[in-house]
Amino acid sequence: MASKPVEQLDSVVIRFAGDSGDGMQLTGGQFTSETAVLGNDLATLPDFPAEIRAPAGSLPGVSGFQLHFADHDILTPGDAPNVLVAMNPAALKTNLKDLPPTGILIVDSDAFTDRNLQKAGYAGNPIEDGSLESYEVHAIPLSTMTIEALKEIEGITKREAERAKNMFALGLMSWLYGRPTEGTIAFLRSKFAKRQEIAEANVKAFNTGYAFGETTESFAVQFEVKPAPLRPGVYRNITGNTALAYGLIAASVKSGLPLFLGAYPITPASAILEELARHKSFGVRTFQAEDEIAAAGAALGAAFGGALGVTTSSGPGIVLKQETIGLAITLELPLVIVDVQRAGPSTGMPTKPEQADLLSVLYGRNSESPVPVLAAATPSDCFDAALEAARIAVKYRTPVFLLSDAYLANGSEPWLLPDTDTIPRIEPSFAHDSGGEFEPYLRDEATLARPWAIPGTPGLEHRIGGLEKQDVTGNVSYDPDNHDRMVRLRAQKVAGIAQDIPELAVDDPDAAETLVISWGGTYPAVAAGVRRVRAKRKKVAHAHLRHLNPFPRNTGEVVRRYDKVLVPEINLGQLVKLLRAEFLVDATGFNLVRGIPFRASEVEQAIDAMVDA
Repeated sequence: MASKPVEQLDSVVIRFAGDSGDGMQLTGGQFTSETAVLGNDLATLPDFPAEIRAPAGSLPGVSGFQLHFADHDILTPGDAPNVLVAMNPAALKTNLKDLPPTGILIVDSDAFTDRNLQKAGYAGNPIEDGSLESYEVHAIPLSTMTIEALKEIEGITKREAERAKNMFALGLMSWLYGRPTEGTIAFLRSKFAKRQEIAEANVKAFNTGYAFGETTESFAVQFEVKPAPLRPGVYRNITGNTALAYGLIAASVKSGLPLFLGAYPITPASAILEELARHKSFGVRTFQAEDEIAAAGAALGAAFGGALGVTTSSGPGIVLKQETIGLAITLELPLVIVDVQRAGPSTGMPTKPEQADLLSVLYGRNSESPVPVLAAATPSDCFDAALEAARIAVKYRTPVFLLSDAYLANGSEPWLLPDTDTIPRIEPSFAHDSGGEFEPYLRDEATLARPWAIPGTPGLEHRIGGLEKQDVTGNVSYDPDNHDRMVRLRAQKVAGIAQDIPELAVDDPDAAETLVISWGGTYPAVAAGVRRVRAKRKKVAHAHLRHLNPFPRNTGEVVRRYDKVLVPEINLGQLVKLLRAEFLVDATGFNLVRGIPFRASEVEQAIDAMVDA
């Protein structure tokens, strides 16, 4: 058969959607792996249902995976899909609104039964009633074709055969966009190695889908997206949670401190616990506690014992940890607290991203209890952010909050593996017996950090606990002036970290009058929006804040330099409140709280409106 013509594209956005049991995350993840091998730049956005097992075919049970890949540098998972693969009516109903007219729509026609249509709220069959005529529709009987292809494989049931339809879809999409097949076949044989018949069924379904693309008349062309010109080096595809776990391991190695994670499983932070549990060879100890309070207490106890103590959670769990974090502030011990933010309040939408915990981690404890706060910007940046959080915690003897979110945690992108020899060492500088009386709150003149004394060391005995300490001696003190002094010293220590972090960098090539400030996971969409506005020959500057407490020392100078300041946030305006209060600037917020990341087009429109105002 003659080869079909190949059309060159510079970028593509694909979304796989189906029931939570249809394997959409596996399908999207494997397509992503092959895309990374080809050398495309990419960004992903997995979308999980919050229900553990929603009724099959229901709208709340839809699981999705969006992938944006390109032959050039990209920043976001894409505003809207070019291709939507919908495995059932519910997946079509919940995702069709995002597919632009003329977009490619691939559906499993076998799934569009009367019962499934009713569950999804359709009065009729959209494949047949003309409502999809503006799209390039490919209604393919995926289930039937998969079952037929696998009928000769012994040892699998009809139900098991049907479940391989996601591999048929993956094979078809792999053909359509010229993805290699060898890696996927090897992956399937490894994943299902304990049941060879399941492995063979999935491989055959994948190959059948690929062959269908080659032979069917439904698809007239094949598409090609060439590799992106990335910096030379060794890359791997990585999610934010995995990168964060690796950053903590790197901090452990560079400090010489054993890593201890005290955690209680909670979406979307659980994968950090799961990843770290795989790395006992690095001396990592993971403790799955009975609750969030115990997890924080164990991590603080490990820090007292001389380990790199870490505790991870999301918003509801962070609230429970706050009393222990207050104790860490009084004890002045290093502790890294990771908050993978999600939509709230309460349980909220636990699988959806939000960045509304900023004020909570800054002020959510009793009394004056300042802590440093950092936020990661991209999935791969979670590695560097974790290293920085550990460095500050160890050097300044303070708990440190590291903010991520569900988008960063589950999203992925290519990561250039760092040269580990270039990562600076973190010096714990434990206290030693000087022969005199030990003074546990005698501070380092430069950092105001107190000594870190390992329990059991002769001569370093001292009092611990939550009661206020006397300066220098560490004895319990109710003296008013001493309390005032200790409160101010703890605040001064945190404020002084500003001298030890980079100044706020501003991307402003055209002497703009408008500044856009991003923080956390808004970085990709904001940076992409800024690019689009500049492409229209409009002037706009962009600055991104990693350190949120303290701010970089030149932050006030930067924000006062511009006539107009825009702060996009996935909350109702938390950073903008801080900037207005701290620097008395007339900053304006752009706020959407929908449980999804910003689209670059939305940020672009907000910037346009401010620049043109």
